Amino acid sequence: MKTRKITLSEEEIPAHWYNIVADMPNKPLPPLHPGTKEPIGPDALAPLFPQALIQQEVSTEKWIAIPDEVRELYSLWRPTPLFRAYELEKALDTPAKIYYKYEGVSPAGSHKPNTAIPQVYYNKMEGVKRITTETGAGQWGSALSFACNKFGLECEVYMVRTSYDGKPYRKVVMNTWGANVFASPSTNTEAGKKILAEDPNSPGSLGIAISEAVEKAAMREDTKYALGSVLNHVLLHQTIIGLESLKQLEKAGDLPDIVIAPFGGGSNFAGISFPFLRLNFEEGKNIRCIASEPTSCHKLTRGVFRYDFGDTVGMTPLIPMYTLGHNFIP
Repeated sequence: MKTRKITLSEEEIPAHWYNIVADMPNKPLPPLHPGTKEPIGPDALAPLFPQALIQQEVSTEKWIAIPDEVRELYSLWRPTPLFRAYELEKALDTPAKIYYKYEGVSPAGSHKPNTAIPQVYYNKMEGVKRITTETGAGQWGSALSFACNKFGLECEVYMVRTSYDGKPYRKVVMNTWGANVFASPSTNTEAGKKILAEDPNSPGSLGIAISEAVEKAAMREDTKYALGSVLNHVLLHQTIIGLESLKQLEKAGDLPDIVIAPFGGGSNFAGISFPFLRLNFEEGKNIRCIASEPTSCHKLTRGVFRYDFGDTVGMTPLIPMYTLGHNFIP
């Protein structure tokens, strides 16, 4: 019988995340203040993120230890299976071996809990009581709601209005885990009120939702903000995907020539590809990593090389969205 599914035991869940910044020849540029456009230091991030995540954000250490409490919760669905796609190989009539890593077995149905769990853990350890965030289609909001439920924190989610209206069951999932979900733009924030005054029928956007979540987090000392992609601490949490994949492929006796992943904010692509890029840096391998971006939202192949602050209001220096072509190794 063919071996289709390559699994690991719970004891083989990686004990460390991989931080690619340690190996990058072109280090990420520092965050910039939206007003002065001058670089800011870690202290400027403190109003929104716990110190442990800020330290990970700026760390140049190659390996970041995964807390035991996080690994324990990871074991609810990790390690995730790696499959050999025999039928796809046959359909394509290709001599290539095709493997895929399936992250859909997580409680939230995506890779997002890989970072939601540690983010909420570090907030919990620093005494945070509530976390705010934004969500588009609802995957990140679902993941953070799940994580907050596990650690007993309040969760407040600002969901892009078009998704809020069009994906009601995502809201139900978040509510089931105890989150409060609001259609964005909302009347809960000054940012939302301003946008609704200009356009009462605004469909919302991820930038608007970020503005609202950031504003709410900045209003209370017991509240922090969480982001589901883009930032370095998010990307390194996701490397557990690629680290497991390496162990599974070793069991299969294979090493890929090419690694392919979708590319939105970058965490899925980073999670699978960065551990393989480490082999290029350390061992001189020549593994090609390909990012598949949506034609509706180019991140790597088109656009201007500049910072994008993510929120529509430009109210904070805390979330500079790097032009992703700079952060990722082609």
